Amino acid sequence: MSAPPSIDRAALLAACNAELQPALFKDYGPNGLQVEGKPHITKLVSGVTASRALIDAAIDAGADAILVHHGLFWRGQDGTVTGWMKERIKRLLAHDINLLAYHLPLDAHPTLGNNAQLGQRLGLVATGRFGEQELGFIGQRADGEAFADADVLAWQLEHVLNRPVTQVGQAPEAIEKIAWCSGGAQGYFEAAIAAGAQAFITGEISEPQVHLARECGVVFYACGHHATERYGAPAFAAHVAAQLGIAHQFIEIDNPA
Repeated sequence: MSAPPSIDRAALLAACNAELQPALFKDYGPNGLQVEGKPHITKLVSGVTASRALIDAAIDAGADAILVHHGLFWRGQDGTVTGWMKERIKRLLAHDINLLAYHLPLDAHPTLGNNAQLGQRLGLVATGRFGEQELGFIGQRADGEAFADADVLAWQLEHVLNRPVTQVGQAPEAIEKIAWCSGGAQGYFEAAIAAGAQAFITGEISEPQVHLARECGVVFYACGHHATERYGAPAFAAHVAAQLGIAHQFIEIDNPA
């Protein structure tokens, strides 16, 4: 039996960087290789967050590399490797597993990113971008129809994402123009309003957005940070793995937040 195909770590990193162009983004943490493992990669595992549960599952799956949206290192951390950070890194090093993380570049990718993949599943097509670094997507239903009201759109979100959503506000008319930005993008709400959206979809909501939604007549949907960002990493990793001829597996770690 012949050995499964493998590639150099440098080739994987180069393919990821060429597609996602991380140098174009001002981000909250390092994009690319965060923990160095073995130089040759046969199997790539993708997931949303570099949690201990994902790392342990990737070890069991025989991964040589893990690609995530939420990596280990963020601006504002104290830089110590203790407690939970030590436990995660210890597992990666003990099994010689590479960890790659792409944050904003994975949100922004026009076809494989979190926002593009979320829109695809919701039956939306983007006609423009908005907000800081143009991370937000704005558009309409792919079939050209409108959602009859805010509650119908809420049902669609809950049906597709398989979880309850928080809806604030009601639309005075059918909803045609929809903005979305995955994860913790509640701060993009004002930019979505300025872009002419009738509804805004994201993962989380903070106290000020409740009042804005009520006062501006734009419906706000908070659908879960994890729930809105679980599609980009597997789509992108599957694309790169197929391009390079290596195995890929997405591992879902449930997260209600």
